[in-house]
Amino acid sequence: MPPRPRQHHHHVYVVELSDRVWNLASFRRANPDHDIRKPCVYVGMTGLDPDLRFDRHKAGVQANRLVRDYGLRLLPELYAVYNPMPYEAAREMEVELAIGLREAGYAVWQA
Repeated sequence: MPPRPRQHHHHVYVVELSDRVWNLASFRRANPDHDIRKPCVYVGMTGLDPDLRFDRHKAGVQANRLVRDYGLRLLPELYAVYNPMPYEAAREMEVELAIGLREAGYAVWQA
């Protein structure tokens, strides 16, 4: 029997960050054109369900420090349409999504 095709299971995701993240000089430097009417966000990619990945960030498991310390909630309205996808597509989409959100005025952190 031939092997079954592998299902796409990678995702991009966007986490809303607390406004307190703006106090970090490195975050401000990365976002000189931030529109204050738009939230601060983190953009990532994962092979896990985005809800599980967010929970792991908050628990400190393979966590990005900004999500662990400032993450509020997922913003699926900004990413759900893209998921799921193959690994390489998710790697590229993470960068493209971060660039697009920054161009739209969001303050973005992407690791």
